[in-house]
Amino acid sequence: MSTITDSAPTPSRSATAVILAAGRGTRMRSERPKVMHPLAGQPMLRYLLENAQQVFDRIVIVIGPGMDDVAAIAAPHAVVVQSDRLGTAHAALQAQAQFGTGDVAVLYGDNPLITAETMRELLACRRQPGVGLALLAMRPADPGRYGRVVTQGENVQRIVEWADATPQERRIDLCNAGVLCADAGDFRRWLNAVSNDNAQGEYYLGDVVTQAVSEGACVRAVVAAEDELRGINSRAELAVAEACVQTRLRHAAMDRGVTLIAPETVFLCADTDLAPDVVVHPHVVFGPGVKVERDVEIQSFSHLAQCIVRMGAQIGPYARLRPGSDVGARAHVGNFVELKATTLGEGAKANHLTYLGNARVGARTNIGAGTITCNYDGVFKHVTVIGEGCFIGSDTILVAPVTLGTGAMTAAGSVITGDVADNAMAFGRARQENRDGYAEEFRNRLKDAKERG
Repeated sequence: MSTITDSAPTPSRSATAVILAAGRGTRMRSERPKVMHPLAGQPMLRYLLENAQQVFDRIVIVIGPGMDDVAAIAAPHAVVVQSDRLGTAHAALQAQAQFGTGDVAVLYGDNPLITAETMRELLACRRQPGVGLALLAMRPADPGRYGRVVTQGENVQRIVEWADATPQERRIDLCNAGVLCADAGDFRRWLNAVSNDNAQGEYYLGDVVTQAVSEGACVRAVVAAEDELRGINSRAELAVAEACVQTRLRHAAMDRGVTLIAPETVFLCADTDLAPDVVVHPHVVFGPGVKVERDVEIQSFSHLAQCIVRMGAQIGPYARLRPGSDVGARAHVGNFVELKATTLGEGAKANHLTYLGNARVGARTNIGAGTITCNYDGVFKHVTVIGEGCFIGSDTILVAPVTLGTGAMTAAGSVITGDVADNAMAFGRARQENRDGYAEEFRNRLKDAKERG
């Protein structure tokens, strides 16, 4: 086995990655292609593509019929279709016209967590003098049904699939990750020589190792971490991979200067952008498309998606920022406050029990508890504009479209249906009337009615 830490691919020799992504995800019990299942908010295939792009000159993705969504994720890379699913070696053969003349590595879309560093190690191992074929292997805590790597000294002799392995071979702890790398010409020849004489009647990519050894080629294994090489074939394995991705993302955030008070309770997306000196309290969830600037504090049980939070703002606890929201510098979004497609100006505050949808709130404006914008009429969304320095009284209902000018105020409990001028105060409620003794009279009437049944 080889462990390469300081070698790099030869610049003058091209390298092609072939990614097998035709799996239907049968064990997922899903109509969605396997590689489209998300990890940290993005399809698992995207992780492999992003890392492969750092290493390989050309990428080819093998998909199944009708997988237009996979082809869209793969763009602008070349895509070929495996019309008949006859095994992994057969899938790789569909891309042979795209191999070129350099080295070719075959990867799997459902092994999405292989790092660029490990891919470079694989290429470097293959390019060592005398090495004809390199593969990735691992020693998982539970070898399970992985194919086993049979070795003699440093050299790999063959790959045996679990279904075809003897009891002695199943006790081998070195497992095949399925990833192979060889010269393009050799790879074509070995792939075309693979047969389907096995328990499943399929053309296994692992049998390329047998072909290489039969020709006297030296085959070496690069051993990498299980967390990188684990396959995803079921919902349970998807959950394990999600945990691995979350651990990576949390550590990366903390390395950038983010404070995660209880990291294991914070869930990030692959594109979550947290600046240094952001503090995240326990049990916060970040959906896709979130950007948080410096010195922001996000308190527990808040949920953010497709929004931006500016420098020094305070979020939560129990806040929800929905798509299109923009929270200004030093603004406050408090407990049980929801924003949707809303801009909250610098220093503005919505601290309690409020819904603001399709709203533009000016700087230093205070939104009282229980305020809501009625932005949807059943067909259209309408905008509420609130100027700078306004004071919106508790339990105000703002029926959009409506505009409140700079410095405007609303009385608590008002329903505002018309525009409010600068520095004006709006009363949108019925005038209070007190009737002396009426409360006692009313209670007595109710008691009499109850007694009469």
